[in-house]
Amino acid sequence: MEVVDIHSLGRSVLWATFLIALFLGAVMQKTGFCSMGAISDAFIMSSWDRLRQWFLAIGVAIIGFALMSYFGLIDPLKSFYTGNKFLWLSTIVGSILFGFGMVLASGCGSKTLIRIGGGNLKSIVVFMVLGLTAYMTMRGFLGVVRTNTLDAIFITFNSPQDLPSLLSGPLGVARTNLHLALGLILGFAFITYALSNRSFWTVNNIFAGVAVGLAICAVWWVSGNLGHVAEDPNTLEEVFLVTNSGRMESFSFVAPYAYSLDWLMMYSDTSKILTVGIVAVAGMILGSACISVFTKSFRWESFRNTEDTANHLVGAVLMGFGGVTALGCTVGQGLSGISTLAISSLLALPGFIFGAYLALHYLKIRLAPNPCS
Repeated sequence: MEVVDIHSLGRSVLWATFLIALFLGAVMQKTGFCSMGAISDAFIMSSWDRLRQWFLAIGVAIIGFALMSYFGLIDPLKSFYTGNKFLWLSTIVGSILFGFGMVLASGCGSKTLIRIGGGNLKSIVVFMVLGLTAYMTMRGFLGVVRTNTLDAIFITFNSPQDLPSLLSGPLGVARTNLHLALGLILGFAFITYALSNRSFWTVNNIFAGVAVGLAICAVWWVSGNLGHVAEDPNTLEEVFLVTNSGRMESFSFVAPYAYSLDWLMMYSDTSKILTVGIVAVAGMILGSACISVFTKSFRWESFRNTEDTANHLVGAVLMGFGGVTALGCTVGQGLSGISTLAISSLLALPGFIFGAYLALHYLKIRLAPNPCS
């Protein structure tokens, strides 16, 4: 039996993830792809183009994940999102808090990295506060609060919580076939909505949605196929190399903030290694920076006033706590997670949108002129 070179393979996984993240960062910077911007455009300007970009990316990611699963390139039941424990209350509360926070902080986790690459100093502060809050929510004081309150209320299924696993028994259809069918139906439903308006049919919009969706699928393949070792020669157990969860992962930008800060602060500790999430963070920033410099759009930007500073700090805290509690952000749950058809991800998506809507309404009230002044 051929012995697998774990270290060499791990480096290949990291480099592949970094290059995909570099591409994704460049795409998001160039096209303006942004989930928070999509919701604010719809709410403030009645423009649905960026929301359609997001939904096009979701559709592409769902179909890509379903096809890779059907042809055996990845095992959908080994993903981070398909456990049988459905934390429905945590998902609802966390996604709403994250959605509210991303509006206050001028962007979600991925957009914060894009803005850092473009020279935004506010986003560096958001990065640090979000990362610290996420770490406290995973392993610190906020983590104890989370596990003893929100996470204590859940539903345990007899199967993984993705739709194909839950419905295959009642429908009497093989799970693999059902996953392909549901993936194609739901994926094309998202794509059909995105393409239903001819004004959306521009190179920028189509490229943004398709490229982001394919990037999500590419990292699923990297972590779930390239980085999958059926039998680690050291432990003789199945392993997914250089992932923080120990399972198959794709892009997400909340917990990786915490892991990035931890790696930087504890660099001399040899137990702290680079992971898929950490190199994805670096790749996103560098990809955005390259496009910003090339297009001469790079410029330094700082806080306008005290209220702007407070909004970004509060928004970062809400995203750090909400993203960990909801098991992902608008990319983690809203793209990577939803591509697996996990019901927690399907529940988180409207939560993000509702939370952002509440924050936009709050800011609208704050900015309204005072008739008594």
